[in-house]
Amino acid sequence: MGLSQEDVRWVAHLARLELSDAELETMARQLSSILDYVNLLQQVNTDGVEPLAHPLPVQNVFRADEPTASLLVDEALANAPDRRGAFYGVPAVLD
Repeated sequence: MGLSQEDVRWVAHLARLELSDAELETMARQLSSILDYVNLLQQVNTDGVEPLAHPLPVQNVFRADEPTASLLVDEALANAPDRRGAFYGVPAVLD
């Protein structure tokens, strides 16, 4: 399955990327190769194969939930570029 340069140009537009003609040609070739491989994988018979989230039997990989002391406000906001009391200052987005 080959992608045209127009297809790649449209995807680049959607991703807000500016690509040169040489980059468009390279991306078209690389993306076509990826899609060809995915198409090859779709042809593999997976009847009787159960879906899984992890290839190994993993159980409770999280640490125990134990309460600890939290950061002080001054420590948490030490790198804030605009601090307003105990809060971050953010620029207004509404007119």
